[in-house]
Amino acid sequence: MSTKRASKTKVRLGKARPGTALTTADLVVLSLISERPMHGYELVKEYERQEVADWASVSRPHVYYALQKLADCGHVEAVKSSTTPDPRGKAVYRITRTGEQALSAALSSQEWAEDRMPTAFNTWLGLAIHVRQADRRRVLAARRAYLEHQIAKEERSAAEIAADSGSRANIAAVMVALCIEQFETELRWLPALEDVLLNR
Repeated sequence: MSTKRASKTKVRLGKARPGTALTTADLVVLSLISERPMHGYELVKEYERQEVADWASVSRPHVYYALQKLADCGHVEAVKSSTTPDPRGKAVYRITRTGEQALSAALSSQEWAEDRMPTAFNTWLGLAIHVRQADRRRVLAARRAYLEHQIAKEERSAAEIAADSGSRANIAAVMVALCIEQFETELRWLPALEDVLLNR
């Protein structure tokens, strides 16, 4: 993908201009609240339970910021609820009709299927000719350990998802299966990279 195309996607999905587009954090918050009304603390707990940071570039602070922004622009609204009260008296939010429309429109973009984001390891690999042999060996060993750890983590997640009856369970199962496949593929490929970088 060209740099120009990647930059355009990054602006639209990451640093949206006020009033023109939704950021990834906005979309995640809208999606979670569309499942059921939630207050901010519960929203963050759901963010953690679904391990959002593993599949979207969204941090916990982003969640609170996005919630306020979405309330300000009318995509979510505070409601009184007897079924999901916040013990600290905080507002419970639900998605509005305009929020549902904005979420649907944003997720209909073809750009979601055409984005290619480099990982830190991809960047390191592109620069690896400048790394000393001993440091190459150390980084490659760390990458192998990371991949093995992630496979084990995702396998645990798969087991938890199998016991979940929530609306996202089927999608989550497929997403986790894809992650495992990608990590396993890189793990199988790693010896070929080691042969090249370590001059075997």
